[in-house]
Amino acid sequence: MATSEDALQLSPLLELSHALAASDIRSALPRVLEILAEAFGALNGAILLADEEGKGLRIEAARGLSRQAAERAHYKAGEGINGRVLASGKAVVLPQASQEPLFLDRTGVLKEQKRKKVELSFFCVPVFLDQKTAGTLCLTVPFNRHRDYDRDTKLLQIAASMVGLAMKVAKLVAADRQRLVEENQQLRLELRERYDLRHLIGHSHAMQRVYEAVAQAAPSSTTVLIRGESGTGKELVAHALHYNSPRAEKPFIKVSCGALPENLIESELFGYEPGAFTDARHQKKGRFELAHGGTLFLDEVGELSPATQVKLLRVLQEREFERLGGIQPVKVDVRLIAATHRDLEAAVKAGTFREDLYYRLHVFELFMPPLRERQADILLLADHFVEKISAAQGKDVRRISTSAIDMLVAYHWPGNVRELENAIERAILVSEGGVIHAHHLPPSLQTAEFSGTLPAAGLGEAVAAFERDLLQDTLKSARGNRARAARLLRTTERILNYKIKKYDLEPERFKTS
Repeated sequence: MATSEDALQLSPLLELSHALAASDIRSALPRVLEILAEAFGALNGAILLADEEGKGLRIEAARGLSRQAAERAHYKAGEGINGRVLASGKAVVLPQASQEPLFLDRTGVLKEQKRKKVELSFFCVPVFLDQKTAGTLCLTVPFNRHRDYDRDTKLLQIAASMVGLAMKVAKLVAADRQRLVEENQQLRLELRERYDLRHLIGHSHAMQRVYEAVAQAAPSSTTVLIRGESGTGKELVAHALHYNSPRAEKPFIKVSCGALPENLIESELFGYEPGAFTDARHQKKGRFELAHGGTLFLDEVGELSPATQVKLLRVLQEREFERLGGIQPVKVDVRLIAATHRDLEAAVKAGTFREDLYYRLHVFELFMPPLRERQADILLLADHFVEKISAAQGKDVRRISTSAIDMLVAYHWPGNVRELENAIERAILVSEGGVIHAHHLPPSLQTAEFSGTLPAAGLGEAVAAFERDLLQDTLKSARGNRARAARLLRTTERILNYKIKKYDLEPERFKTS
């Protein structure tokens, strides 16, 4: 059964646990000394921490000592009582400190008490961190021959263990925080690199106009409306606008207006207060609040309902809104980028899209060209996707055959860049030998019905077409060298020359390709 004396011993330990849990370790140490000083009736106390090499101690927190005295109290390992505890990792107790020659009294407390003819007792216990002595905890108390020094030493050792454990937790938290900061910085650097203007693929005149428009709009906070068909890369350009702007270090928040039901879009954009509807038990921040200081990208903005359009218009005009169920205005600083594949002018005439909102969004317009108008970029994009997807799938696909290139260029790409990426992914999946051939591409590219590139042919014509493609591809690999091409095809140079003449091929044009 616990006695009242046991309860008195446990009380300061309970207070210590609360103090160490309530704040960070550095600010908690003075409170630790205050609790121990009250429990032991101490004249002064200190917590000393070792340097990184563990060769010296300095006071980190003190009680009952002047600033000058605390600055004088530093010890090398093995020097004085604190230095001995640091070196040995064992507690030292001096019932009568004046009789111990190793007690250096750098704080001057012993000298002062001698003048008053008061004998002092000195406790010094180690503080452990990661099984190493990381510091000491010491108290100076009036000498009392009836004091239970063993019990008090154990109590102080428990207190020092609690301090050491709190230091370890703080160290782990700081390491995790630093790791998260570094990972966040690395992620932001990767995002900025990924969405740098240099990494937008395409050299066509249409894409040059896009680059110019992004370079003009990115440095400002102007609202941008990105127009273009589905799959043309509107979201990629929105990222480029954000990560090349002064807001690059702030959040980039995306909302797909067409993917959210009408009854959810308002709560997603503006958040809600508890009780706003049946399941609203806690406050939720909307995407506008989450994007504060950064950029909000509204994809498919033409799908917004009339009610949501009204609220969006107010945010753009007033830079504030109310959460659902709330009455307090929330101020936001957000750059808005919107995108749509719809004809907004026709929607305004039809009354399905507000004219005043249209003009608010239509401050700076950027048009993404369809892939069929960027034929010069198709091969660049295809090569980019081959490199990216083959690396992701762990397949060694190095190039696209001539016949496959011809098919890619001839196709009209109704699904734009997204369709091209999907076609390359499918081709890499089924390809063998490190080369994408025409028959690896999706059927939609291979049939006359969809692509208009492969007319109906008899067996002889089909075999001749295949033989011509094979010869052309091999000559390309051999850089126009007929002897090498013959070896690759496992035939004679005479037969190869016959076939070249038959199909009217020009090996010389491959010599510099």
